[in-house]
Amino acid sequence: MTPHAPEHPEGAPGREPGTPDAAGPAEYARSAESASLPVLLEAVLAVGSELELHSTLQHLVDSAADLCAARYAALGVVDPERGRLTELFTSGLTAAQRAAIPRLPDGRTGLLGALIGDPRPLLLDDVAQDPRSAGFPPGHPPMRGFLGVPIRVHTEVFGNLYLTEKRGGGPFTDEDLSLLRVLASQAGIAIGNARLYDTARRRERWIEGAAAVTTTLLAGRPAADALMCVAERARLLADATAGVVLQPTPEGGMEIVAASTHGDPGDLVGTTIAPGSAVLEQLLGGEPVFIEDSATDPRMTTRVRERFGPSMMLPLQSGGRLIGTLALPRARGGRPYDAVDRLLASQFASQAALALVLAGAQHDREQLAVYEDRDRIARDLHDLVVQRLFATEMMLESTKKRSASAASGDTVGAELGRAVDELDSTIQEVRTAIFALQQPPTDAPTTFRGRVLRETGGAAVPLGFQPSVRFAGAVDALVPESVAAELLAALRSALAAAHRRADVTSIEVEVDAVPDRVRLTVTDDGRTPAGTRGTTLTWESPL
Repeated sequence: MTPHAPEHPEGAPGREPGTPDAAGPAEYARSAESASLPVLLEAVLAVGSELELHSTLQHLVDSAADLCAARYAALGVVDPERGRLTELFTSGLTAAQRAAIPRLPDGRTGLLGALIGDPRPLLLDDVAQDPRSAGFPPGHPPMRGFLGVPIRVHTEVFGNLYLTEKRGGGPFTDEDLSLLRVLASQAGIAIGNARLYDTARRRERWIEGAAAVTTTLLAGRPAADALMCVAERARLLADATAGVVLQPTPEGGMEIVAASTHGDPGDLVGTTIAPGSAVLEQLLGGEPVFIEDSATDPRMTTRVRERFGPSMMLPLQSGGRLIGTLALPRARGGRPYDAVDRLLASQFASQAALALVLAGAQHDREQLAVYEDRDRIARDLHDLVVQRLFATEMMLESTKKRSASAASGDTVGAELGRAVDELDSTIQEVRTAIFALQQPPTDAPTTFRGRVLRETGGAAVPLGFQPSVRFAGAVDALVPESVAAELLAALRSALAAAHRRADVTSIEVEVDAVPDRVRLTVTDDGRTPAGTRGTTLTWESPL
């Protein structure tokens, strides 16, 4: 049904309130009124039996049509902020008739708009004769008689009930108007209860969602996963088409860094809001932005705005710190967000921002504990192991010299020499381990020594063991970047060649730097195609 109308204060024009449609004795009128009371009571009971809001509204439309013997009935839900209809429940229209109507009325014009602007009962014998009528769209069934009353929840107008086409062809009567007003007043109570129930259920869902997000974030998820978790959960709770998280860029704009949609969100991630945008000023200032239609709102400038309609953009901030923005757009033509949606989503965004801050602080504390533990191990290795190994090496070196004059000096000296070499090699290995422990585990190494260790560490996965690495000389100070890049390429090539040889169980890498040159030596114990074991590759470059 599309007519919209404000009520006439006393019924339809040209008809006195309380006058029956046809002349007849008062007893007939009282008899008809008494016959309607059971139907009215049944309608009131049916409307009050539901707690779910949509079911309550549909029951109300059907009951109103039965009560007044109307062929068609509708209930328009009024948005008080926009002054128009946001939902329209109908009775009497078949699926084919409803599909034939190109668009349902929004209450901006016509009798329905008039009834929104002046919410009083309205009774008309012929819609077409009223000057406020805007006509019917193509495909709409013909309608003449019209009866409309507002539905109030406390003092607020929730919506309007509309009836058209009295069965039997006659006009609606003052008795119909009275019955519908009683039903509307009782419906206001039922709708108020249903709205409270609906709000409580929605609030419960949002609270549970916020708690789930907090639990997930504090479980130690990476930063990217944490943002995705917020976007995904918010999308489901808001019944949105997409959930996206934007973060400020160094240029002063904002960029989508995480997106959750029904399909592939790849074209959303990376979308930016350019600096200077009107909506950006509000977002960077920590203000929420509510948009009725993203595709037509002049504040929206992104390339993806055409596909979305109603949207909420909520700041993710805690303690005055802006982490980013949570955007929840719905599809074009989708249901607008109401005041309850906005309130609950804003509270969720505040809770999610606090959880993100706490998760980040927890991650920092865990990282700090790891660094402190690594530093302690490195100190212990240096202070206890290296010094004792070095002292042992000196003792063996002295013993080697003293045994040189003995009869078995050559044999003893050779064995002691090998022991000294092994200790020296062990010292180098421990020093390398100390250096690796002192590097942040998640940061890319910037020193030449660290880059060599990263290459050998990466090769440990396909090889199945960790190559041994030894440095000699001040490699970080002596090797320039150009030579370092060539040496690293040679190291990768040598490690790959060693991996291709059969029966490889150990690889030794040595980097020796002196003021005028640097040498890389890679030795493995793999079997060559000729059947021999052991291969040594050497690369050298002047400095």
